[in-house]
Amino acid sequence: MRTSGVLFPVFSLPGKYGIGCFSKEAYAFVDFLKETEQTYWQILPLGPTGYGDSPYQSFSTFAGNPYFISPEKLTEDGLLTEEECEAADPGSDELIDYGRLYATRLELLHKAFERSSHDREPAFLSFCEENSFWLEGYADFMVKKEGREGAFYRFLQFEFLKQWKALKAYANGQGIRIIGDIPIYVSEDSADFTSHPELFQLDENGRLKSIAGVPPDGFSSDGQVWGNPLYDWEYHKKTDYAWWLKRIEKCLELYDVIRIDHFRGFDEYFAIPYGDKTAKNGHWEKGPGIRLFKAVERRFGKVPIIAEDLGYVTDGVRQLVRETGFPNMKVLEFAFDSRDSSGAMEYLPYRYDRNCVVYSGTHDNETLRGWIDSILPEEREKVERYLDVRTGDPLEIVDKLLILAHASVADTCILPIQDYLGLDNRARINHPSVLGGNWSWRMKKEAFTEELKARIKSMTILYGRGYYG
Repeated sequence: MRTSGVLFPVFSLPGKYGIGCFSKEAYAFVDFLKETEQTYWQILPLGPTGYGDSPYQSFSTFAGNPYFISPEKLTEDGLLTEEECEAADPGSDELIDYGRLYATRLELLHKAFERSSHDREPAFLSFCEENSFWLEGYADFMVKKEGREGAFYRFLQFEFLKQWKALKAYANGQGIRIIGDIPIYVSEDSADFTSHPELFQLDENGRLKSIAGVPPDGFSSDGQVWGNPLYDWEYHKKTDYAWWLKRIEKCLELYDVIRIDHFRGFDEYFAIPYGDKTAKNGHWEKGPGIRLFKAVERRFGKVPIIAEDLGYVTDGVRQLVRETGFPNMKVLEFAFDSRDSSGAMEYLPYRYDRNCVVYSGTHDNETLRGWIDSILPEEREKVERYLDVRTGDPLEIVDKLLILAHASVADTCILPIQDYLGLDNRARINHPSVLGGNWSWRMKKEAFTEELKARIKSMTILYGRGYYG
């Protein structure tokens, strides 16, 4: 079955109160997806963000981001007033100001907590019991970090899950499935690392031996130092990957499909000595391979997973993807990169297998319009010849690349909303290895025009990805 969807982070949704959340605008976007005959809404990780505001550096791999709790929903529940919500955040729909959110949002949510009767609510008590594996450690971690009572953080997670499940149920009822995104690694500054140090590679003094990253390449002479703790895969193997099974179980509660970021790290992962500022002294180590995914299948059966196998792809990575049977990712922007001409070939649509997901770009890439404006002249000339673009108009190039993705044999086509809108790099989500200015773009409500809706629907139906295609 040929399907399509839209990549659109929750935080980028339009609306009041400084950040996209589980508000009426989220429900309206689900309606938009249904009306354009989409099958999927792909989001980024939902966890609470830490330093740098990255959803890939979360305080917990199990917890939800309290900023996504809708103040409007809390007002409907009688826990806040409209005046309090307006005073806490005036409702700018410009770029997200995380500093202001940090200064105002938790105070607002604490008012709702103080007025709630959560401790007498059976649903809350059941939630705490069912999620005790991670919830207590997370609450303790946040108390030490921010100094509030643990019950407050348990209440936030209860409200987060209640609101998210309502939104997901609405989406599923409209025929829309949620593709969730989980990072392969957890943050050193997280409840996961603090509560379960045995899961990670530590020396005899309990300090990190190595950290995660990627090696130097044509894009970065120093490589990338991510700083995440590396897993002690031998320990995980002895427990039959119990922690990972808990993690997948949580994801199956939150999402319909799971996209695993940096999938190649399960075949081999890059280990950088702790404290190094570049990745030059790192080396490759063997990951758990197919054993982990066999354990997942024994526990849950066939789990719908997308393997993000981008980056330095080896025969071992390709073999692991084949063994799992998971669809992998194809990114059109990579198909015309002159720095990696041999690797770029596999991203050209005529090289695809059907069992893959095609993207114009991901959250880590430039928007299509920004990419077209920044590539080398010879690369742009190749793009224009490949697409038979004769005007040189960058928006024509964007349109033809979107058509190329839809028309490909890939079973699934996921395109960022910014590319449908032809936006430049001011709408870029993330620039890897650059601190600041990321994760802050928000779409304006006025951009959801009838013209946009008709264009997406027409493309979806024409290339057999709609409900009746």
